[in-house]
Amino acid sequence: MNDVLQKLDAKLSDQLEFIYGPLLSGTDIDALKRSLLQTMNLVDEQGAFLGAVTSPKPYTNHWSEKDAILITYGDSVSEGASVLASHKQKPLESLGYFLDKYCKDTFNSVHILPFYPYSSDDGFSVINYVEVNDSLGDWGHVQSLSQRYRLMADVVINHCSARSQWYGNFIKGQGEGNDYFFTSDPALDHSQVVRPRTSSLLKEQETADGTKYIWCTFSHDQIDFDFRNPKVLIEFAKILNFYLDQGIRIFRFDAIAFLWKKAATSSLNLPETHEIVRLLRTLIEHKCHDAVIITETNIPNRENLSYFGNANEAHCVYNFSLPPLLVNTLITGSSHYLKQWMMSMPPAQNGTAYFNFIASHDGIGLRPAEGLLSDTEINTFVSTMLGFGGRVSMRALENNQNKPYEVNISLFDALQGTTKGPDKWGVKRFVCAHALMLGLEGIPGIYIHSLVGTRNDYQKLEHTKHNRSINRHRWELSELESELANESSTHSKIYHQISTMLEIRTRQAAFHPNATQFTLHLGESIFGYWRQSTDRRQNIFCIYNISDTEQDIHLSELNITEFDSWVDLLSGTVITDIDGVVNMRPYDALWISNQNS
Repeated sequence: MNDVLQKLDAKLSDQLEFIYGPLLSGTDIDALKRSLLQTMNLVDEQGAFLGAVTSPKPYTNHWSEKDAILITYGDSVSEGASVLASHKQKPLESLGYFLDKYCKDTFNSVHILPFYPYSSDDGFSVINYVEVNDSLGDWGHVQSLSQRYRLMADVVINHCSARSQWYGNFIKGQGEGNDYFFTSDPALDHSQVVRPRTSSLLKEQETADGTKYIWCTFSHDQIDFDFRNPKVLIEFAKILNFYLDQGIRIFRFDAIAFLWKKAATSSLNLPETHEIVRLLRTLIEHKCHDAVIITETNIPNRENLSYFGNANEAHCVYNFSLPPLLVNTLITGSSHYLKQWMMSMPPAQNGTAYFNFIASHDGIGLRPAEGLLSDTEINTFVSTMLGFGGRVSMRALENNQNKPYEVNISLFDALQGTTKGPDKWGVKRFVCAHALMLGLEGIPGIYIHSLVGTRNDYQKLEHTKHNRSINRHRWELSELESELANESSTHSKIYHQISTMLEIRTRQAAFHPNATQFTLHLGESIFGYWRQSTDRRQNIFCIYNISDTEQDIHLSELNITEFDSWVDLLSGTVITDIDGVVNMRPYDALWISNQNS
């Protein structure tokens, strides 16, 4: 056994012992380890390495300032009814066309939300993990995209569809998957279980083996897996290996925090869950060193950060507290809470990075704001969003009460005004939000509907009766192209301004996801931070007027040195007086740099 295999073997043994020690014998754990290595095509049946496999180098950054991820459904842009069926492209082809024409200079990565056959939740109730939804395209289309963009895909690892073959076999009591699902006795204590929904936790199901009570964290169409059964772990190793072979390099572990369940506990963020993430990372990075895991954990900030581990768990975590804090900042005109949070955030060590976003296919999560915004602030936030046409989704509490879980609204509509109501600054406020996000430490992700300023989709909301549909509009390609070609269109203005900022960003070493960041103190109505490149050559002062009134910035407060020449990267304005005063109109943004790249 060579040194690499010996170290990998020992590491997997420790990880599997931690997870399955109380459940399996040592012999069974050894057999499970061999099965996982073979499943990932790392060893042959005799245990010898297949190919030239080396240990991944720890604390390696697989990203740079050039990275930005576009988030989209496979059919967010597609050809409409006016195109003859015989000539119509599959939506994944239309998406590729849109990316190549409108995004190739700004995004090098794309997150295609679940593109598998599904039964509900717009893809997150997966029927078959190794098929592409025929209405979107096929694996050839996915592979084609992966050759032009770094592709991110969802690993819906906590649950699957009640219409899956596995669950059908569970009901029959025979066949693959018949023992993949988590059942529980309703007499046990489930009062502590944390859930993001109001439906009942257990689903009563008649099976060939009698009445079973199935654990359903999200809905009764989404059946939770039982990872106590090692066959489930092997199944997901197969899925990950298959995705790697299709060219996927970034894995979004959906709802991972709920993975391991125990009655009489919260069943959230349990130690076994963290260890399974570490185990899957071990397998993935030995198969493909530059593959990246991003954990999707819509939970309070401190718990979210725990998924970094010691740079041995998730490579990236969703910066879930950013959306509610940033939107709250811009509708209140106060930087207090955002600044307080920024100063508390630890810098991501090498090998890890924050995944920054301010809009997604879901809503603006409120749990990540718990402990960061007061109850009064959250209530004002929710009522303001309702006034802008949003909806609110609830979650169940232990005392049988419900509490707001997320606000469902398009980001453009969320920023159409302040707590005082709608105003004329909507577009500037929206662009300012993105300018602020793009300068932050971390990798930026932009939802396609933010890139083009899509409004609330009330028609889809009415059709589906699901709150999240309000921000899941489907654009007809010709209509969207017409809007983007029209210089007076709001969609066109937003697209060009955000695209320009993205192009500028990719040229700045100080915007590397792991470059130094310090929060500046410039008053309640100004939010600012300083970024410095890892070689310390470039400094960028990012300054934002987050209010609806003019503000003056005294450059002397920034400690700009006279030994460098300074320029605002966003406007191209050269700073001639480093002790001067800059007047900032409502929602103006400045990226003041000593290098004009």
